[in-house]
Amino acid sequence: MKWMKFRIKTVVEAEDIIISELYDRGLEGAQIEDKVPLSPLEKEQMFVDIPPEAEEDDGIAYLSFFVEEREDGSLSLDGEAVDQESVLSRIGEALTEVRLFMEAGEGTVTVSETEDIDWINNWKQYFHQFYIDDLLVIPSWEEVKAEDKDKKILHIDPGTAFGTGMHETTRLCIRQIKKYLTSQTELLDVGTGSGILSVIALMYGAKHALGTDLDVCAVEAVAQNKEANGIADTDFELLIGNIITEKEVQDKAGYGRYDIVVANILADVLVPLTPVIVPCLKPGGVYITSGIIEAKEETVRRAVEAAGLTVLEVNHLGEWVSVTAQKS
Repeated sequence: MKWMKFRIKTVVEAEDIIISELYDRGLEGAQIEDKVPLSPLEKEQMFVDIPPEAEEDDGIAYLSFFVEEREDGSLSLDGEAVDQESVLSRIGEALTEVRLFMEAGEGTVTVSETEDIDWINNWKQYFHQFYIDDLLVIPSWEEVKAEDKDKKILHIDPGTAFGTGMHETTRLCIRQIKKYLTSQTELLDVGTGSGILSVIALMYGAKHALGTDLDVCAVEAVAQNKEANGIADTDFELLIGNIITEKEVQDKAGYGRYDIVVANILADVLVPLTPVIVPCLKPGGVYITSGIIEAKEETVRRAVEAAGLTVLEVNHLGEWVSVTAQKS
């Protein structure tokens, strides 16, 4: 099998946003190269006594995406046969979108072909168990240590499309969910992805969760993570579709039903999403948002308030923001 590699030159601050924009356009599994110093957690996960010497951070980042090349020379993107120009066009669209609200750097793209390498699985050597506060997150290829047997454990494998909880935005959501849920909590998880937020909410005692997502890949990801963590199908259900624009999805999700709605999505999606979500909340229900870069904090706050919600908290982690609000 051959792969076409698309390598984008950008800046560190834009890495996550560009990856998200390209994911929405079918490009998944980014390989990131930058000179940002390793965090204590990353150093720990490298499992070496002396981490490699790093060059001084120059703010430059390279994002590489691998697209499978078919026998007829076409490329397979989201199961669709496309050509190289189509992929470059999608990258260009993503960079244009990002540049509307932040610096994206040079934005040049180099294209090369690589032979059959196990790039999808090679990263496993770098992903090890870690903690999100009191929660242990562990992949399937590692065993739970004897001293951790009595801890709350999330079993999840990182994939090319959805997250694992390491990202700041996910951690912000998890902390807010734990803060506000009760044994009677009905949770709506918009843009559920791997289902990690719903699974964790149920682990901490929520009554029921409903996830929505645009991507049909979420069906398999959610099913795998429910099975891995002993979550019953009746406790965590999934709807595929756009809750912002599709009345059928809104009706199936229901109105006045949820104690917590969580949305770990980019700010530009949260703005049109918020007025749609308000009718889903019970009176007193809590709306937890994340995926917000610092420059967009005020934009989301205004959208939340314009929808009639009261802002309870604004929390920061790294360069990311979570806004938590309540329906009166």
